Amino acid sequence: MTPDQPARDGGAPATLPVVVYVLAVGTFLMLTTEFVVAGLLPEIAGDLQVTVAQAGLLITVFAVGMVVGAPAMALLTRRLPRRTTLLLSLAVFAAGHLVVALGSSFVLLLAARFVTAFATGAFWSVASVAATRAAGPGASARALGLVGAGGMLANVVGVPLGAFAGQLSSWRGPFWALAVLSVAAVPLIARHVPREEDDQQPVSLRSELGAMRSGRLWLVLAACATTTGGVLSAYSYIAPLLTDRAGIAPGWVPLVLVGFGVGSLVGTIVGGRLGDVRPHSTTIGVAASTAVVLLAIVLLSARAVPTVLLVVLLGLLGLSANPVLSALAVRFAGVAPTLGVAMSVSAYNLGTAVGSWMAGRALDSELGATGPAVVGTVVATLTLIPTVAIARRSRRPASGDAPPAVGPHRPRPSGRPSTQAESWA
Repeated sequence: MTPDQPARDGGAPATLPVVVYVLAVGTFLMLTTEFVVAGLLPEIAGDLQVTVAQAGLLITVFAVGMVVGAPAMALLTRRLPRRTTLLLSLAVFAAGHLVVALGSSFVLLLAARFVTAFATGAFWSVASVAATRAAGPGASARALGLVGAGGMLANVVGVPLGAFAGQLSSWRGPFWALAVLSVAAVPLIARHVPREEDDQQPVSLRSELGAMRSGRLWLVLAACATTTGGVLSAYSYIAPLLTDRAGIAPGWVPLVLVGFGVGSLVGTIVGGRLGDVRPHSTTIGVAASTAVVLLAIVLLSARAVPTVLLVVLLGLLGLSANPVLSALAVRFAGVAPTLGVAMSVSAYNLGTAVGSWMAGRALDSELGATGPAVVGTVVATLTLIPTVAIARRSRRPASGDAPPAVGPHRPRPSGRPSTQAESWA
């Protein structure tokens, strides 16, 4: 059986459990807060009497908090039931937003954003594992695609609504709304996320850290970093490309960004479905096609209509393999699935931070407005290295890799037939 060949005895369910949709709502809230600040920077800067660049630190400190916080919280909460961790994360999330909504000290707001990022990393990591467990091995990537779609929907709906509400009332209004909505999500999580079995044996810290020796896991993490780094390095500076290079009026830029967001939403859902059947073909195909689209943006950026269509296509393709990569991170982390997906969250954010920094430098170079897309093309092409390596290694099981986790904490007992998802490994 090849790595992409589904097993016959592990059919995927026709519909996903309700809990997966509930977790997607939580992810929507978490990702809305990550990006909503971008649309409120002038209002925040004016109210707190700081520069717009200083106000932008509220975004930077959140990204740093996600990079550090996701694996840190996975380790700190490893002995807690997943439902408890999700509820505590929502509580801290709500408290952090109350501090931002009420605070007048910029330093206090930075600290609140950093702590909120820790809660977001914990929720995202645990929610991903809970979704895969609820959906079963035959639909794990599809479940992660839906949870990830909640984050993509934040870009399409949550961020524009937050910016609009902030302009109508006050920039503090969206933070009040997120605090209230996160409190409202608590009973939904408590009702739909099941209690874990009492007979589970806790995994030692040494075992969890030992699972991080998996070579395939680190290849997945490299792919997580380069795939998001490639797409978001170009997307972060897409406005100058559209206006200065393609000649699009500034008023049309938000609509193009909405097109990118809608494409990302659809692509994440479709990518999750394809990934349950052909995981390695999906990751390799997405990496190659994304690099081609970014190269086409560089070459055709002087023409408005092709550039707009390519930006929407970039949204559709660019991040569509993320659910598959997250599912593979859970798979290859063995007895430490939560830590594995937490590491993938860190890799996504690290790739975004480094890619955006490189794109900013390229924007100021002789390449000008096309510089970020050039950087994105190179980084996206690099994604082919780990994705091809993962596929090749998965055709011959490596003795040094951690065994795939089947139960929430336990490896599959010998003699049990393999399932569809297990054929990924």
